[in-house]
Amino acid sequence: MTTPRDPLTDRILGCAIEVHRTLGPGLLESAYEECLCYELTQAGIAVRRQVPLPVRYKQVSLECGYRMDILAEAQVVVELKTVEKLLPVHDAQMLTYLRLSGCRVGLLMNFNVPILRDGIKRLVL
Repeated sequence: MTTPRDPLTDRILGCAIEVHRTLGPGLLESAYEECLCYELTQAGIAVRRQVPLPVRYKQVSLECGYRMDILAEAQVVVELKTVEKLLPVHDAQMLTYLRLSGCRVGLLMNFNVPILRDGIKRLVL
């Protein structure tokens, strides 16, 4: 079963494709993050960068140093990578971020690919 297309994630993906088309692969993750946040802001999408994500254990909130790369419109987690290929551990990281943040949709993007659409995964809780 496929999930219906979401206009917000489509807009985010369009911005990411523009960044990748302009810069290509091979840069540091931080460069893509900076440029993607610029594009998202230009597109009228509210973004927060490096959003702290505490781990909730029973009744305790633990600041363990986890940070979401980008939180778009307070509802879509965007996690950027520049790796040879996405691995199951990256999926697990995103699913954990979704669960801990209370967000439902996440976009996992690997910018270290010739064609960005080959490096994108949309995960939904």
